[in-house]
Amino acid sequence: MIHVLAMITAKPGKRDEILTHMRANIPAVLAEDGCLAYGPATDTPDAGAIQTPIGPDSFVVVEQWASLDALRAHAAAPHMKAYGAATRDLVASRVIHVLTPAT
Repeated sequence: MIHVLAMITAKPGKRDEILTHMRANIPAVLAEDGCLAYGPATDTPDAGAIQTPIGPDSFVVVEQWASLDALRAHAAAPHMKAYGAATRDLVASRVIHVLTPAT
């Protein structure tokens, strides 16, 4: 299994616009072979001292894939290319962590 944490920072005030595009794309991603989980997450309000906030312009996409091949196919999927084109000018930065469960 592969875990992915994609940390996205939108240009100021553009996070909701990116999330609208993402929500429209989620059904196609979840239908991909090997997709086990895929969805955006934002700061939990009032989490207190245990939280390091990511901020009002950021969100994290939490993903699980059955294999690295499934993740690679996802990255090359036409709907992901369309999502990337639709959001390219809205994104300030993107950092992707591809992780394997520690044993």
